[in-house]
Amino acid sequence: MKKSKTTERTEPATLTSAPQTKRYSEAFKKEAVENWIKSGQPGTQIAAELGVSYPSLKEWKSRYMGVAMPEHGDLEAANRTLRAELARVREQRDILKKTLGIFTEPSPNATKPSKA
Repeated sequence: MKKSKTTERTEPATLTSAPQTKRYSEAFKKEAVENWIKSGQPGTQIAAELGVSYPSLKEWKSRYMGVAMPEHGDLEAANRTLRAELARVREQRDILKKTLGIFTEPSPNATKPSKA
């Protein structure tokens, strides 16, 4: 005897709707970016406070401010400036040290102080 294949009929799966992405107004996005810049707080903290993702906040910042992380560029520029200033000040210090050494060395022609 052959066994007949029984096909089970299943009910169609109910379609669960995917979580909808939140839509934020342009005004909200601009205010979020301004808040981030003015506060000086980390972007992750601002994003958490506003209930948005950090990558979204960075993307808004790049859209409205031109650069995703301008502080980083500012830090690099400040770092270059400070390094140049440090090199200049070190050179001045070294020159002063040499000058002080020249003036404090006894002259070979100078007479030794007499011991009394």
